[in-house]
Amino acid sequence: MKTEHPSPRHMAQLRQLWQQAFGDTDDFLDSFYSTAYAPDRCLCILLEDRPAAALYWLDCTLQEHKLAYIYAVVTDPAYRGRGLCRALMESTHDLLRCRGYAGAVLVPQQEGLRAMYAGMGYRNCGGLQEITCAAGEDPIAVQAIGPAEFAALRRTLLPPHSVLQEGHSLDFLARQLQFYRGPGFLLAAFAENGILQGMELLGDPSSAPAITAALGCREGRFRIPGDRPFAMFHPLAEGCNAPDYFGFAFD
Repeated sequence: MKTEHPSPRHMAQLRQLWQQAFGDTDDFLDSFYSTAYAPDRCLCILLEDRPAAALYWLDCTLQEHKLAYIYAVVTDPAYRGRGLCRALMESTHDLLRCRGYAGAVLVPQQEGLRAMYAGMGYRNCGGLQEITCAAGEDPIAVQAIGPAEFAALRRTLLPPHSVLQEGHSLDFLARQLQFYRGPGFLLAAFAENGILQGMELLGDPSSAPAITAALGCREGRFRIPGDRPFAMFHPLAEGCNAPDYFGFAFD
């Protein structure tokens, strides 16, 4: 059993493993691999030179600390129950420490996985809450903006001790949604079947009905900072404490 970074010959198998586990489309995977993927931010367990388990991470920061957002952890169903996931996570933590990462953060795909990750040293962090509203009668002024402007404005509206997700993270998100600004708020969202899916709303949440109307949707669903556990954090260096807010899970 070998744990190593993938090579080009493994890419088709990695995509197949991902789709088998998560069901994402080819377009989604094309977006990820063209914007957020790097071989040195992916680890695999290879059995007979085929990926039997894999994970990816994206760089982010928490104040002066470098963090890894661990994403798309997957084990081939044929090899589940053999401890591959735990072995892969341990190898990843060791590598991240060697590279100067102070912590790792992840968002369990299912609530039932929190106990598994807790057994690996992760603890709940980064609270949020979800609000739902009907479109208001009076639309608010909304302006579409690019990732760079969004990143700069986001820094001014994030709660204290928040994770910054910029660079390749926002480049990837820009393939999936649109960034907006308006009076007193900042939004990352996409519309689907008349419903505005707000992946993050910062600023004044009372603007949600007016934003929903402005973007031509009948209903809005928004994630905002709150108290419900969302992410999980594992420290890799002394002095790095769990973040109070982690905004974007690429779900």
